[in-house]
Amino acid sequence: MKLAAGNRTLFAYTGGRTFDEQLPAIVLLHGAQGDHSVWTLQSRWLAHHGYAVLAFDLPGHGRSEGPPLPTVEAMADSIASALQPLRTPAFVVGGHSMGSLIALETAQRLRDRVAGIALLGTAFPMRVSEALLAATREDPARAMQMINVWSHSAALAPFTARPGNPGPGFSIFWENLRLMQRTEAIHGRDVLVNDFSACHAYAGGLEAMRALACPALFVLGASDSMTPPRLAQPLIEAARDATVVTLPNTGHALMAENPEGVRRALDTFARKALRHRAE
Repeated sequence: MKLAAGNRTLFAYTGGRTFDEQLPAIVLLHGAQGDHSVWTLQSRWLAHHGYAVLAFDLPGHGRSEGPPLPTVEAMADSIASALQPLRTPAFVVGGHSMGSLIALETAQRLRDRVAGIALLGTAFPMRVSEALLAATREDPARAMQMINVWSHSAALAPFTARPGNPGPGFSIFWENLRLMQRTEAIHGRDVLVNDFSACHAYAGGLEAMRALACPALFVLGASDSMTPPRLAQPLIEAARDATVVTLPNTGHALMAENPEGVRRALDTFARKALRHRAE
């Protein structure tokens, strides 16, 4: 599905079903150097179980027009602009990693229509090490290798352990790296440094969370070395109504490593948030 956002067009995956504006919508936002496909396992199930789904490609990512936007706030402006004209009765806005920060800002812009927010693999502040930031500028290929290793639980052996290889010719571990490489091939090598710099610079998280009246879900990976669960605590404490789900033996790429745990957390939370809004 294509949606207008100012002077550009954004792509959103609808989970294999036609988007229905009469249904409550779950909006899903990917992290740095990603696209909508990171949500495939969740978005298809949700779209077939009572929700409208919009899993976006952010500007300058996937099938959305570029260039990539330099700040979390600008990315949220673009998403909110695409959502504003829809007649959807209520949104649950979710995001992973960088996408969690964008979800927080998007909820600010559409607060009267947002029933809840879901922040996965989140942290605030979302600081990026100087070594990794330097690698994104000087050696993106090396940076993507580093990110791919740190994004997965150490218990997930890349060649032998399930769910690392659910079937012949398929690897969750290497799929993540290939997605980052594909984004670079389509949109250029500046996307990675753009995204990580935007995360590093974002300063409005606590103010944005405190201003929201809707409930917030935090889905955290117990083995996440990119955004360790303790780094989500400032946002959790700032939320008026926080639900925390910590997935065991799960790293930063939690939608792929623990798809059922993520799916269950999103569905349970969305139903509760929408029911509360209707009361």
